[in-house]
Amino acid sequence: MKALDQIDRKILDILQSNAKITNAQLAQEIGLSPAPTLERVKKLENSGIIKSYHAKLNPETVGLGVNTFVMVSLKGHNKENIDKFVSSIEKIDEIIECHHLTGSSDFILRIISQDISTYQKLMLEKVSNINVVDSMQSMVILSTFKDSKILPIP
Repeated sequence: MKALDQIDRKILDILQSNAKITNAQLAQEIGLSPAPTLERVKKLENSGIIKSYHAKLNPETVGLGVNTFVMVSLKGHNKENIDKFVSSIEKIDEIIECHHLTGSSDFILRIISQDISTYQKLMLEKVSNINVVDSMQSMVILSTFKDSKILPIP
C-alpha cells in the first residue's frame, strides 16, 4: 500500500476515537466531500489498515469482574507445541488476548472472568490441562488507569 497521507492519518485518528461517526460528519471534519471520504475509508479497510469496528464494553456491567494476566511457559520451544497451545487457547472464550513473547515466559494471556472462583475453575479445568503447558504465573489486575485502543499513528 502507498504511504499514508495527512488526510488518511486524520481519518484513522477520528475513526479510532469514534467509529460510529457518519460518513457525512467524517467528510466535514477532514474537509472533503462524502464520496471521496468514503472511497478513502474503503481503501483503508481493503488494505487491512482498518481491521474491524467494535463496541467497547464495560466488563463490570456485564458481570465480568476479574481481569488477569497469565504468564505461560511451554514444555518445549518448538512449532508443534506452540501450535498445540494456540489451537487450545483459541477455544477458550475467556482468553481475550494472547501474545507470544521473548524472555522468561513464552506467552502472556489476558483472561477475563466473572469472579475468582470462576477464574480458578477455568485455570484448573482448561488452561492447566493443555498438555504442552509447563508452568503459569497469574497476576490479578487490581485496577486499570489506562486502556487505550487508539494507536499513535506516526
